[in-house]
Amino acid sequence: MPDLSQIVKAYDVRGVVPDQWDESLAELFGAAFARVTDADAIVVGHDMRPSSPGLARAFARGAASLGVDVTEIGLCSTDQLYFASGYLNLPGAMFTASHNPARYNGIKMCRAGAAPIGQDSGLAEIRALVEGWADSGAPEPAAQAGTLTQRDVLADYAAHLRSLVDLTAIRPLKVVVDAGNGMGGHTVPTVFEGLPLELDALYFELDGTFPHHEANPLDPKNIVDLQARVRETGADIGLAFDGDADRCFVVDGRGEPVSPSAITALVASRELAKHPGGTVIHNCITSWSVPEVVKENGGTPVRTRVGHSFIKAEMARTGAIFGGEHSAHYYFRDFWNADTGMLAALHVLAALGGQKGPLSDLVAQYDRYAASGEINSTVDDQAGRMEAVKAAYERREGAELDELDGLTVTTANWWFNLRPSNTEPLLRLNVEARDQETAAEVRDEVLSIVRA
Repeated sequence: MPDLSQIVKAYDVRGVVPDQWDESLAELFGAAFARVTDADAIVVGHDMRPSSPGLARAFARGAASLGVDVTEIGLCSTDQLYFASGYLNLPGAMFTASHNPARYNGIKMCRAGAAPIGQDSGLAEIRALVEGWADSGAPEPAAQAGTLTQRDVLADYAAHLRSLVDLTAIRPLKVVVDAGNGMGGHTVPTVFEGLPLELDALYFELDGTFPHHEANPLDPKNIVDLQARVRETGADIGLAFDGDADRCFVVDGRGEPVSPSAITALVASRELAKHPGGTVIHNCITSWSVPEVVKENGGTPVRTRVGHSFIKAEMARTGAIFGGEHSAHYYFRDFWNADTGMLAALHVLAALGGQKGPLSDLVAQYDRYAASGEINSTVDDQAGRMEAVKAAYERREGAELDELDGLTVTTANWWFNLRPSNTEPLLRLNVEARDQETAAEVRDEVLSIVRA
C-alpha cells in the first residue's frame, strides 16, 4: 500500500510523480473526493506540468465511476479553478504543485463555492478512503457513470475580476510580467486584454519544467530577471506570478520589491472604500502597518494564524471583506473568500494608474517599518529551542508574549514571531522594528538563542 502520509499534507496532496503517486492513485482520489463531498457534479482543472493532464483525467474518471458528472476546465490557474467552483457552485480539484520542482504534482481541493478542504474539513476522510481502496480494491462503480464535459471558463474568470476593479480611466502604464513559465502566461493576456496597459511578457511559454527559474517569486533569486527588465525598459511596475498563478509579487519602477504587507495595506484601503467599516484579516507576521491602515480607513483588523485555511475560516466567521498574508496570498469576499493574486494585481494597477506619481511614492505610506524577512534555522529540537526563546523574553520588561501561532513577542519598538515548520525541522523567524538597526539587533539576539 502506498504511504499516503508522505503526500497528504495539511491542506493538499503533494508529492513526486510517479515515485510517490501516479494516475492509479489519482483515480482513487477522484472517487474519494466524490464520496466525501457527496456531490452530483464537480469541476477539475490543471496546470502546465507534464504530468498534470493525465492525473487530472484519472481523477475525473474516478469521480465519474461513482456517477458524478465532471466539468473539465483544462489548463487554468488555481484561482481560476476557485472561480469555477464559485461561479458553477461545484466542488473543485486543481492539479498543481504550485512552485515546487517539475517532478512534483499535487491536488488542491475545495467544496462548492471554493470553501477549502483541509485535514479537519474532509482531507483526512479522503485519505482514509484512498488507503482502504488501495489496499482492498477500487470502490464498486455506480450503475450509471457520470459524464465528462469540457468547458472553457477563462473569459468568464477575466470578466468577473474586471467587474470588481475599474481600470477604464487609468493612465497608460508599462507593465512587465514574469510568469515563470507558469499559468500566469495563460491568464494574464486575457485578463489584461483591452486595458490601457503596455504588456512586456517574460517567460509566458507554458513549460512545467521551469527552464528559466523556479516559479517562486518570494525567493529573491527568482525575480532578478524581472527587476532587470523593469530597470532596462523604464516600466512603471513589475509583476511576478508563481507556478499556479495564485500568488502575485510586485516590483516598483526602480526594480525594488514591494513587501506583501504594503500590498495588503494598499488593497485593504481600497476595499474599505468600497465596503466602509469592513473587517480585514491579516496573519500574525504581517507588518504593523496593516492593522494601522485598516483602522485609519475605518475598518476592523482581525489577526489570525498563518495559512489559507485559517484566513478563510476567519473570513467566513467574521464576514471579512479582504485578507492578506506575508506570502503574497490575497483573499477577497467578492471572490468567494478565496485567494487570487490576479485581483490584487488589478487593484495595484488601478491605484497606480489613478494617480501621477511612481509606485514607490504610492506604497511609501504603507511601508512604515524595517523588517527582517523570514529567516529559517535548521534545529534538532524545535520545542526545546522555542522554550529557550520564550524563557529569555517572558521576564523582559515591557514585552508582551502570545502563542497564537508559534511565539510572538511585542514591545513598543519591535516585535518578532518564531514558529516551527509543520513539514521540516525548521524554525522560522520574522522581526519588525521602527528602524533597521533595532530590527538587526533583535534578529541577532533571537538567532543566537535559536542556533545555540
